[in-house]
Amino acid sequence: MSSSFQAPKGVSEYVPPRAELLYAVRRAFAEQARLAGYGYLELAVFEDTQLFKRGVGESTDVVSKEMYTFSDRGGRSLTLRPEFTAGVLRAVLEHGLHKQGLPVKVWTTGPAFRAERPQQGRYRQFYQLDLEAIGSEDPQIDAETIALAWNWYRGLGLTRVRLLLNSLGCRECRPAYRARLQEFLRGLDLDEDTRERVEINPLRVLDDKRPEVRAQVADAPLMADHLCASCKAHHDRVRGLLADLSIAWEDEPRLVRGLDYYTRTTYEFDHPLLGAQSGIGGGGRYDGLSEDIGGPPLPGIGFGLGLDRTLLALEKEGVAFGTPSRCQVFGVPLGEVAERRIFALVAELRAAGIAADMSYGGKSLKGAMKAADRSGAAYAVILGERDIAAGSAQVKDLAEGGQSAVPLTDITATLKERLVR
Repeated sequence: MSSSFQAPKGVSEYVPPRAELLYAVRRAFAEQARLAGYGYLELAVFEDTQLFKRGVGESTDVVSKEMYTFSDRGGRSLTLRPEFTAGVLRAVLEHGLHKQGLPVKVWTTGPAFRAERPQQGRYRQFYQLDLEAIGSEDPQIDAETIALAWNWYRGLGLTRVRLLLNSLGCRECRPAYRARLQEFLRGLDLDEDTRERVEINPLRVLDDKRPEVRAQVADAPLMADHLCASCKAHHDRVRGLLADLSIAWEDEPRLVRGLDYYTRTTYEFDHPLLGAQSGIGGGGRYDGLSEDIGGPPLPGIGFGLGLDRTLLALEKEGVAFGTPSRCQVFGVPLGEVAERRIFALVAELRAAGIAADMSYGGKSLKGAMKAADRSGAAYAVILGERDIAAGSAQVKDLAEGGQSAVPLTDITATLKERLVR
């Protein structure tokens, strides 16, 4: 009988065996980040609400419509994190990591929360991998973050991922472009909410997915045509570095993304098999964010990669991404004395790096062997009173069915040898 309780609507949950895939792709990313010199952060799940209002932008849908905000017992307004970058930068500043040498290179992972309409690939609790490089304007850092994510996707076995690339300019060249874009948009037949967005953040109108809006903005002026010399040189350098790494990209001059802090390099990873939720990750530069949240001038760049959508992409492509076996050897004790010997043997196997489990509760041989088959183990170690008297155990190959007696003193060494074949 199942519980009468269920997870809240829109929560992304993972149970074995699919959860093993989630864990495996996280571990693959952790290794990529380690090789590139990024240290791991463990962050608060909720923050002061003002951090997101000032950092992400009050005009964004994330802040205005999607945040889970509540008052604690002290009357403070707190918000479950809807994204990671603002919290990472807050932690870097609070703990003085920027005073220990630049750039600060860190990564983290975990759940984020947005009050959205749930559908496949879009959840109210979802999981991300986040990586940030803070304190450098060097285009090589931009290319490094893109390459790290790209190599992770490719290492997982995904072949259909597209890299979309744009530049959103800087605080020097964007105001003039913003004014020109507003002038164009004010002449269109737009609904009231979109007209309000034109006045607050006109670049977001370019990212509107509705066909009727996309048709009207087809001839809108683009940021790519209004970059200052410095931003153009920066963008050209990023593209040249990506070409040096043989990473293919597609220029997407209408790419804006949903957060206000982006400047210059902006990118998105798209997977065409996922339909409306095809964006499986993305990021960009946020050179003014530190000042926006009360910190010193610290340029930065980073990304968030969606774990939920990455798993969906793996499944859509039919990628058989290998996960470590949860059990390699399964102990089958027959009798109380054998239970103690098997219990100690399982501990010995685990200490030797072998994934081991055993039958509990005094099951019969038939019941214990069924449990061994369900475990996915390669071998079963069967131990009864006669085996103990003989100083050996029966080692059974669960795939091929062969069985042989092995001295108890040699069990661990024998299994290690067989498992590496």
